[in-house]
Amino acid sequence: MTIFIDTPDVIVSGKAAADFALGMELNAYSFDTYKTTKADDDHKATAKPIKVTIVTAAVIAAKKAAIASQAIAEGVVLARDLVNEPANILGPLEFAARAKELEKLGVEVEILTEREMKKLGMGALLGVAQGSVRPPRLAIMQWKGGKPKDRPVAFIGKGVVFDSGGISIKPAAGMEEMKGDMGGAAAVTGLMHVLASRKAKANVIGMIGLVENMPDGNAQRPGDIVTSMSGQTIEVINTDAEGRLVLCDALWYCNDRFKPQFLINLATLTGAIMVALGSHHAGLFCNDDRLAGQLTAAGLTTQERLWRMPLGKEYDKMIDSKFADMKNTGGRYAGSITAAQFLKRFVKDTPWAHLDIAGTAMGSPTDEINQSWASGFGVRLLDELVRANYEA
Repeated sequence: MTIFIDTPDVIVSGKAAADFALGMELNAYSFDTYKTTKADDDHKATAKPIKVTIVTAAVIAAKKAAIASQAIAEGVVLARDLVNEPANILGPLEFAARAKELEKLGVEVEILTEREMKKLGMGALLGVAQGSVRPPRLAIMQWKGGKPKDRPVAFIGKGVVFDSGGISIKPAAGMEEMKGDMGGAAAVTGLMHVLASRKAKANVIGMIGLVENMPDGNAQRPGDIVTSMSGQTIEVINTDAEGRLVLCDALWYCNDRFKPQFLINLATLTGAIMVALGSHHAGLFCNDDRLAGQLTAAGLTTQERLWRMPLGKEYDKMIDSKFADMKNTGGRYAGSITAAQFLKRFVKDTPWAHLDIAGTAMGSPTDEINQSWASGFGVRLLDELVRANYEA
């Protein structure tokens, strides 16, 4: 198939031609790894690959732009694949191994074991993992494409490979979708693939906390008190508010070890954000107006849109605990905000943003570039953020 994208009156830019190709590739994505038979009415499963030639007068610029576009396509596909994988195939160890594969692209990858995290005092993260027979991992990915003196930027992803809710078990209906509760970690992994593939001129940290939340006899209970790496104590009110426990230790560790310019975490964190925003915007919580503006602009460019939500001391009071420094949930009202207020206690004064992608990373409406249950939300957004603002 040959497509001429110029018109007699308009010659498209090289980037536009590359974006057109990127859109076609992402639209064609499907996840049928485990299908042994192909339904006749599934055109994507039965159709043979089609070779497409795009013709444009801006051929040199288009070929140059296509290098970055191909890297983006690969990163989004990686994130989608990770989210679509069933949890019996993709546990914390297997996810960590997938992150380790980025070493082929020049990413430095370090995997912390349960024993190492225990030595660091990550009691919040380990408390979530203790109900599963599958051990937790913390994957640290470093891309060093900038100048050695340049402070890195940091992205942290929630990687709950399956979330049963723990002792506070979820309803059975729809629980199968909780294999996608690692959408934040998938996006961070996909982003690191993009940055390394296109040789981004920036120093970037990607960190993902990988756990499974299960209702075993050894699982943590409502009412338990855990001590985070920061030394702050947390009363566990609801074991299904587990993602923030994973993230708080990862945020503290990343900030303390790497002293980044900013911290951005991504998480399929709350159903409350879907009540507020549906599936067309992700929630943006931020303690820095400049960073919030950069993220919002990047979202408008890539159409992975964000909507800024409030933070404030009034909401902070909702997670104060009678028995510990804080509790892990503030109740039904303002659920996405109190989750963000919880995370804010672990970033000190570092510029920080929390992206609640519960409504956009999985099960979101299909569109012209995504026909999959898993969207890979965040990969293009954060690549644009880095490209537009933080590359040398």
